[in-house]
Amino acid sequence: MLDNIRKTRLALKAPLGTPIGDGFRSANVRLREEFKLYANVRPAVSYLHDRRRYDKTDIVLIRENTEGLYVGVEHYIPIDDDPRAVAEASGIITRAGCRRIAEYTFDYAIKNNRKKVTIVHKANILKKLTGLFLETAREVGKRYDGQLEIEDRIVDNTAMQLVTNPSQFDMILTTNMFGDILSDEIAGLIGGLGLAPGGNIGKDAAIFEAVHGTAPDIAGKGIANPTALLLAAAMMLDHVNEKPLGDRLRGAIHKALEKPETRTGDLRGSANTKEYTKAVISFL
Repeated sequence: MLDNIRKTRLALKAPLGTPIGDGFRSANVRLREEFKLYANVRPAVSYLHDRRRYDKTDIVLIRENTEGLYVGVEHYIPIDDDPRAVAEASGIITRAGCRRIAEYTFDYAIKNNRKKVTIVHKANILKKLTGLFLETAREVGKRYDGQLEIEDRIVDNTAMQLVTNPSQFDMILTTNMFGDILSDEIAGLIGGLGLAPGGNIGKDAAIFEAVHGTAPDIAGKGIANPTALLLAAAMMLDHVNEKPLGDRLRGAIHKALEKPETRTGDLRGSANTKEYTKAVISFL
C-alpha cells in the first residue's frame, strides 16, 4: 500500500482501528507522518434539512496534522514499586509547522471564496505551546489584510459557540488535538460522523478518508452509512482538479439524503446500505 501511495501520490482509505491504552500507535498518525501530510481538512456541510436546528451549517476546519501532543512523546515515571506512578507527555509545536499550516489555510480560504478564518488556541494557559501557534498564525495573517477577516478564540469558548451559533464560523484553523475534538463536534451539527469526510494533504501526497472510526459491531448487517467515504472521494476529485465530478457526486448524495426512504437508519431513514448506494448511483 505504501509503495502505491508513493507512486500515485493519492489514496482513498477506509477507517483503521487503533487500540485504546496499550498496543500499537495509530496507523492513521503513522501515515500522516510517513507522507508528511501536514494539513487535515474537515468540511462540515448540512445535507439534512428536515427541521434541524443547524440546517445551514457550512464550516471547514483545518488542523495541523503532524505536531502537538499527537507526536506521541510520552513515558511513565516509576515511583517506589509502581512502574506507572506518573505519566508524562510532551507537545511539540514548531514555528515552521505553524507557518506552513497557516499559509495553507489562508490560501485555501482565498481559493474557495471563504471570507473568515478563526484561529483557535489555548494561549491563555498554554502560553508557549499554543501561544507560538497563535503568534505565527497572526503574523502570516497580516499578508491577507483586506482579503480575509481573521479572528482568534480560545478553544473552550469556540466549543460552546459552535453549538449555540455555528453560523458565525466560516473556517477554523487550529492545532492537532483541538482540531480532532472540534471536527467531531461540527460533524455532530450536521447529523453525525457518518456525514464527515476528511483530507490529509501534504506537499507530495494526499490521503482522503471517512472521519469516523471502524464499526465492527455492524459489519455485514447492511446498515452502515457510506456517505462520509463517498464525500471523501469527492474531496479527492477536487484535489486532482476534477471539481465538476466532485460536485456531481456531492449533488447525487444530496438528493439521496433528501428523503427518509433513501437515507440510512442512522439518519432516521429506512434504507439499508445497498438501497442508499443505488439511490446515489441513480442520481448521478
